[in-house]
Amino acid sequence: MHALIQHHYRTARQGLADGMPITLLHIGEEQTAVAVGSGPELDTVLLLALGTRATAAQFYRHNPPTPGELENAIQWVEDEVNRARALVAGHASLFSSDPAVQQMAGLAGVVGPSLSMEAVERLFDLLASLSLGRPASSAGIPNTPAFAADLLILREFMHHLGFAEIRWQT
Repeated sequence: MHALIQHHYRTARQGLADGMPITLLHIGEEQTAVAVGSGPELDTVLLLALGTRATAAQFYRHNPPTPGELENAIQWVEDEVNRARALVAGHASLFSSDPAVQQMAGLAGVVGPSLSMEAVERLFDLLASLSLGRPASSAGIPNTPAFAADLLILREFMHHLGFAEIRWQT
């Protein structure tokens, strides 16, 4: 996994000045990697014990997840995300090359290479409305456990670690 994270980190750094500290977020199936650095090579990688498949399997028994399932997942993800707090301090620019993040941007109607926290919150509100019984066909978001897990992880990461947006290089 380290080689993959290093590759994504180098891609995110393209066009950025050396010395600019960044955080790279990669939501994997079983784990989420958080990498930081300010030069061509990443400085540190932290693996969080949450991922798309793992989070969905552990918390979501229904599709869409129930409000209680979402709440339990939020508490777990929040606690796990907070492990990265000291690592990302001072690394205000957040990047990801995950297709799920770009999919979320498209669903939010974002044009350009960044997704704001506000747009993530709007998507999460749609997910919450699905959990309360809104028909999936009217929500405009995928009604899958994987999407619910990715969105939850991204939301909690950005919210609790103070990132206003997440960007990507294409």
